[in-house]
Amino acid sequence: AEPRRLVRRIGGLLGGACDTDTTLLGIVEQPNDKESLPAARNWDMELLSRYQVTPEVIVRGGEPVQEILAQVSAAAYDLVVIGARRKGRSGEYWRSARTYEVIKAIPAPVLVATGDCESLKSFVVCTGGKNFIDAAVQLTAKVAAAVGASVTLLHVMAEPPLIYADLVRMEENVEQLLESESELGRNLRAQKASLEKLGVVTDVHVRHGLVLDQVFAEVSAHGHDLIVTGSSQTRGPL
Repeated sequence: AEPRRLVRRIGGLLGGACDTDTTLLGIVEQPNDKESLPAARNWDMELLSRYQVTPEVIVRGGEPVQEILAQVSAAAYDLVVIGARRKGRSGEYWRSARTYEVIKAIPAPVLVATGDCESLKSFVVCTGGKNFIDAAVQLTAKVAAAVGASVTLLHVMAEPPLIYADLVRMEENVEQLLESESELGRNLRAQKASLEKLGVVTDVHVRHGLVLDQVFAEVSAHGHDLIVTGSSQTRGPL
């Protein structure tokens, strides 16, 4: 029940703040699940009503990934929120493979709800310094503006040999980087401007090392509520 409760809480926070149409999708995998569905649906509706959200309720029967794909294909959703339960502490599939299937299968952005989240006040956007992430930055800007969240643009560079220590210090000078005419500087500057255009307080952080390690180090250091990353539907793991 924990992932579902978190999904409803985040759905309520977003739906209420953004004043948008919200759909509550229930999927019955097994015939026995139908008996508990009315009680679960009433509980979900009660939770969402706390955020002044009155969703459209749709119930489907079948395999979850296929049913989610069918529903998303039938309507133009801006965001899909799903729950995820941790299977382990580490590894490529530390969340269930089904979570990755949903992310890969549907064209709309997917928010994976896991852990504890009482509010949405601080986001981190993982940017590779290219313009491939621009659509995610624009979506983040709209959500952050609606819920009153701040955003950190995080760029992680490979750790260079020690002889390039001066280069590292120069790259970590964010003000100098943003003023530069390098591709990275121009793209970070444009991404920051698109967020601030909607009144979102935005910082830029640069780190060196392994990407995953540095992303989690950033989240641990600053207590972010949401991590935004890109995901290719045609390339390997998330």
